[in-house]
Amino acid sequence: MVGITNKIMLAEIRRQQKLSQDIVDGQTAISTGITLNKPSDNSLAWVQVSDIGRAQAQQAAWQSNISYGTTRAGNAEANLSEIDNLLTRAQELVTSARNGSLNDTSRAAITEEMSTIRTTIDELLNQKDYQGVSVFDDGQSVLVPVSRGLNLAVVGTKQDVSEGIDVDGTPMSIDDILAQSIAAIQNGDDAAIAATLEGVKVAQGHIAVEQAKQGVRSDRLDVVGTRLTNVDLDLTERRASLESTDLSEVIANVKAQLLQLDAAQSAFARINQQTLFDLIS
Repeated sequence: MVGITNKIMLAEIRRQQKLSQDIVDGQTAISTGITLNKPSDNSLAWVQVSDIGRAQAQQAAWQSNISYGTTRAGNAEANLSEIDNLLTRAQELVTSARNGSLNDTSRAAITEEMSTIRTTIDELLNQKDYQGVSVFDDGQSVLVPVSRGLNLAVVGTKQDVSEGIDVDGTPMSIDDILAQSIAAIQNGDDAAIAATLEGVKVAQGHIAVEQAKQGVRSDRLDVVGTRLTNVDLDLTERRASLESTDLSEVIANVKAQLLQLDAAQSAFARINQQTLFDLIS
């Protein structure tokens, strides 16, 4: 009989311990706002939250790639804009060089500025960022993964930007076009200067097209980035709905559990005050 009684008492102790732990868990849920802390709280919800967590990690990686791509695209746009401005200035210089009244000093000044433009454009085409990454890709555009099954080229290649420009049926580079202009100005050959002026104009038109292409790349990055942000918000909301505490429900449960524990402890205390004779009689 005493053995049976001891088993009953041990079971009651375990029940009260479980009740106490449930109260602590409820109070923690109220203070943190999170109900789902371990698989046993809700196994199905725990699996869903784990799946959402993995999806959020993947989303974060894609968002990081978007940020990286946007930075590179911005640098490319800035350099293309500067190249366009330099070619505009080159047109002005070549046009002024056609003035037959230019003296040697004026011609030398124009030649010097044209040489500076040529050097600066070359530097812009080969520039690297603070991480040592080229503003323009070399040979082939690097594809950046930004979503499942979607890889984007975020910048063009320096070859696309500066080479293969059709000048009267001859493919030329910006550097070739500027070199011809400088040589014509130095020689003072008006016909040659006029011919190279057309080449500079064609080069600028080519850069305008490259700017449009880069704008399309940047727009695609923005669109995909917005979509990723929306998906991430949906995942966050879904996760919150699974993890978050329903305060009214949890508070009501904690109050009920406190009353149960108080009643159980009072009853347990009374039982422990009884004598062995009381228990077996």
